[in-house]
Amino acid sequence: MTPTALKSTAPEHRSSCAVELADLQPGSPISRDLALHLIRCDDDDLPALLAAARAAKENFKPGVITYSRKVFLPLTNLCRDYCGYCTFRRDPQEAAAHTMTPEEVLTVARAGEKLGCTEALFSLGDKPEMLFPEMRGTLRQLGYKSTLHYLEAMCELVLRETSLLPHPNPGLLSAEWIARLAVVSPSMGLMLETTSHALLAPGAAHDNASDKVPAKRLRTIEDAGKQQVPFTTGLLIGIGETLEDRVDTLLAIRDLHDRYGHIQEVIVQNFRAKPTIPMAQVPEPSRGEMLRAVAVARLLLPNVNIQAPPNLNAPYYEELLDAGINDWGGISPLTPDYINPEKPWPHLEQLRLRTESRGFQLRQRLPVYPEFSPVVISRPGVLSEKLQAARDDEGLARRKRAA
Repeated sequence: MTPTALKSTAPEHRSSCAVELADLQPGSPISRDLALHLIRCDDDDLPALLAAARAAKENFKPGVITYSRKVFLPLTNLCRDYCGYCTFRRDPQEAAAHTMTPEEVLTVARAGEKLGCTEALFSLGDKPEMLFPEMRGTLRQLGYKSTLHYLEAMCELVLRETSLLPHPNPGLLSAEWIARLAVVSPSMGLMLETTSHALLAPGAAHDNASDKVPAKRLRTIEDAGKQQVPFTTGLLIGIGETLEDRVDTLLAIRDLHDRYGHIQEVIVQNFRAKPTIPMAQVPEPSRGEMLRAVAVARLLLPNVNIQAPPNLNAPYYEELLDAGINDWGGISPLTPDYINPEKPWPHLEQLRLRTESRGFQLRQRLPVYPEFSPVVISRPGVLSEKLQAARDDEGLARRKRAA
């Protein structure tokens, strides 16, 4: 899809959306009322919305789309939450339950290093030892008090033994743990997912998932902001929320970024149904819903990096470039997407070709975005040294040949 330029439509034939969008100032965020109007726009208005979103992206970071070459390290898939859409989590007695050993972590990290990766993405269940005595036993055998202590040690191991930079997604964190992990990782993340409390109701997506209470997640993101930790967050669409909920989730993120300036990236992620989950029969967001959500995210957050995962939006993922994203997120030449294993990453050459077909250059970044690197580099230590060695003059990933 090629977005229609707003000026190509005569004023007397413009829709109400097109008229409102024509008055936007580049770089100025839109209001909640306009966002609600736009996210509900009909198909005739969609080209105008996409054109405005793409223009906002070009005003922010023209000509370039980034991605992070990563290894995906599922440190443990045990989790105390039971979300209706998750296939990642396991109970200890399940055959696929697994906690990686330090040797496994280092083996995967070193293999990724040889393939030109610069990010070690740590994903894990939220404090599984609080629910499962088996996890407490595993941690004792490994010599750690908690899953977070083990994560901290594995981030340090990767940082010390490889050129990769850790990016942990450990769930809810206290201010103390944010400070500790910031010593061994340049950035970290926690998906807000939604601000809707309706999804905590019996039978809803976050029923029996105490860590998905919106206020708890907002507190973690805010505590990261108070410490100026570059932070990735985002929303998950299609899990039972309303269009108004999607806008309000983006506004909650915008409010935190306006206060602390630490949101380095907002992910707009779409729910994908799987046969083994409680939400197996829930309809997935349509292509149009995804394009509208991404475009509204760009217009609400015109000066924030917006990402959408290409593997979850195949085969039309290049159309997301017309909706205003400026980043594809983490792509691995080695490890699968353990959260959505049925959706393989696109081959990097295909990603490049599709990105260039929309008029953009594809560039590899680090897990921390260039504009957020200085705050990390200013903190003395191994992390600062490793980050400086990994970045080029533009703050992106230093070009190097894969072995």
